[in-house]
Amino acid sequence: MRLHVVSDVHGHASALARAGDGADALVCLGDLVHFVDYDDPGQGIFADLFGAENAARFVALRTAGRFDEARQWSNELWAELGGDRWQHVEAAVREQYDRLFAAMPTPAYLTYGNVDIPAFWPDYLRPGHHVLDGQTTQIGGLTFGFVGGGLRSPYRTPYEISDEEYAAKVEAVGAVDVLCCHVPPDLPLVTYDVVARRFERGSPATLDAVRRTQPRWLLHGHVHQPLVGRARIGRTECVNVGHFRATGRPFALTW
Repeated sequence: MRLHVVSDVHGHASALARAGDGADALVCLGDLVHFVDYDDPGQGIFADLFGAENAARFVALRTAGRFDEARQWSNELWAELGGDRWQHVEAAVREQYDRLFAAMPTPAYLTYGNVDIPAFWPDYLRPGHHVLDGQTTQIGGLTFGFVGGGLRSPYRTPYEISDEEYAAKVEAVGAVDVLCCHVPPDLPLVTYDVVARRFERGSPATLDAVRRTQPRWLLHGHVHQPLVGRARIGRTECVNVGHFRATGRPFALTW
């Protein structure tokens, strides 16, 4: 059996269309939406609305940890743009989802990332797309568990939830052969981004569950440039499947 696994697609529809080539199925760990591009501020919804120069300033403020200042300044931009902010965002996100789900191979097993908007997904799913969040499924004789979304952070991305809600989904999944999450477990080696020079939020509940149940693999994304891409937690191989927007290459899992 061969699975291809992607995460942090962030609008890269052309590569997503090829991501399932040679595999029995595709697993997508979320973050389909491309809102702000920290590598190229000229890309993404924010740049489309306000221009590359304003996007670069927004990125610089957030990278420096000046979140309140970034939020205040972006509010000024929204006020200048006029109209309903949510309508602008919804139109841009829906345009991306239209392209991305049309490109998404089948069969595919999907969960949400922290920048995704789960309420929109049913409008774009095609036959063969299976969305799981706090749920399990059988693939090739193994039990896969899926936990989507992110934990609350200063970035206030659309699908951030409380630690308690996230932990409940991890508990609902229980013991599995492969645990698939958008965010990593709460281990410094896998949560530190060497380019952004900050720790992303990892899940203590996921770390505890892996230590207790020892799945064969734990697959995640979220951290675009991790200090390490793989780590061991007991017998469990913990793998960051990569920043798909940047590489265009899926991670291959075979058994």
